[in-house]
This record gives sequence, C-alpha cells and structure tokens, in this order.
Amino acid sequence: MSNWIHRAPSSGRLERIEAFFSGSAYGLHRHDTYAIGRTLAGVQSFLYRGRERHSLPGGTIVLHPDEAHDGQAGTDDGFQYRMVYVEPALIQQILGGKPLPFIKDGISADPRLYAATNTLLQSMDSPIDALEEDDALFDLAHALSSISGVLQHKQNFDYRAAETAREFIHSAMERTITLKELAEHSGRDRWSLSRDFRLLFGTSPYRYLTMRRLDLVKTLLIHGHSLVNAALSAGFTDQSHMSRHFSKTYGLAPSRWLKIRGIGSAITP
Repeated sequence: MSNWIHRAPSSGRLERIEAFFSGSAYGLHRHDTYAIGRTLAGVQSFLYRGRERHSLPGGTIVLHPDEAHDGQAGTDDGFQYRMVYVEPALIQQILGGKPLPFIKDGISADPRLYAATNTLLQSMDSPIDALEEDDALFDLAHALSSISGVLQHKQNFDYRAAETAREFIHSAMERTITLKELAEHSGRDRWSLSRDFRLLFGTSPYRYLTMRRLDLVKTLLIHGHSLVNAALSAGFTDQSHMSRHFSKTYGLAPSRWLKIRGIGSAITP
C-alpha cells in the first residue's frame, strides 16, 4: 500500500491530517506546535525524548512544541493515524498565560484527554464549524492542564508583552526582525522577553517566525506556486534556504511532501 496524507480543509487556525505510512515515515524533526493525535491502525513508533515510543489504537499522542521526534511503522503492516497541530498561543488564550502543559512520555492513556480530542480528530471529511472548534479547543486545553506533569510553581513572566511580540511577528514576516525590535514593541527587555516567549509559546521568537514562514510556504505550494516563488514570498532568502528549514522541521524534503500529498505538479519552477 502506498504512503498517503489527507489534509482536512483549513479552518484558518488548525491543521488536521490523516495519513498512512509503511516503513520509515519521516526523519528526526520538530514543530513549534503541539502535535496531538491517535493511531487508528497498526503500531506507530517514534523516537521522543531519548526513548522509542510505540502508539497503539486507544491512546492519545501529545508531542510538546519543539521536541524532536521521528516516525516509522512498528510492524510490516504499516500504520494509519490522525493528527491535529495546535499552536501554543491558542492554548494560552484559554489558560490565561500559564506554563504550557507537558505530557512527559508523549503518549497518554487518560480517558479525559481521549474524549477531549474526539472532535478535533474526527474524519477529515467532517467539517468543524467555528463554535464547535472553540469548544473542542477549550476541552483540549483543560484536559491537558489537568493531566499535565508541569509543576505550577510561581514564576514571574509577562504574558501581555510576549503576546504583543507574537502579534508583531505576524505583521512583519516578510522582513528581518530583531529581538531588540520585539522588545521595543512589547515594552519588555530583550532577554526577559526571550525567556517569557519560550515559556509561554514553547519556542524561541526566531523559530516562531521561521515556522510561520513555513506555514505560508505550505499554503502557497498547495495552491500551485513553485518552490522558488513560495520561498521568496514567505520571506526566505532563496529556495535552498527554505528547503533546509522545511526538511529540518517536517522530516521531509518539500518535493517528497508534495508527492505524498498528490500535488507534485506544484514543484515546477
């Protein structure tokens, strides 16, 4: 059976996919979002935080932002799974600026979390309307918080300043942004802002900017843009600059990513 990925219609906030892979699926990589999913069939194996994990149907996968992982079939039969990618900013808007929930082993057997992900991990052919999506995100954020291994110790941080910096990044993606500039816009000193951003959004300001550019690259490629045009339009120096970041982030070269999605014609210059 050939490898495939199906992508649900975008809601503008979430990316949802269903996929099948046999053998090696993708190399070591990391996202700046939560990757939350469930295995539908087979054994889904992945290296995570120094250990090999094995996901079976019935559990919930929760990969923390910026944690490196790979993916491969645990048996010769391959594996099928669904995944939703959730920006930490959405979780923060619900939890009000708490440290990000962390699921230590990357897989949870907690029934509260499984129930809370039912809506977001339904069939890719089932649309989710805006209010239903908000309800599902609320349930997910609170389920993660309830079962999280994060110690809720007191720590001084400025959520408003970090959110201001995050919003500014979205407004200036096409050009170079400096930490000094982010600090000036947020009213926070550079290093406190950098620390707060990592705590609240799970990644550094520079990596957050790079990931938003890659999000735009994927959208442009899906709509038929060439690799060169997508790279330049998203703010990368050139195609090779974008491709290096793409492969490092998703564990797949852009051309292979397009082929698996059945849109290989978009790679023409």
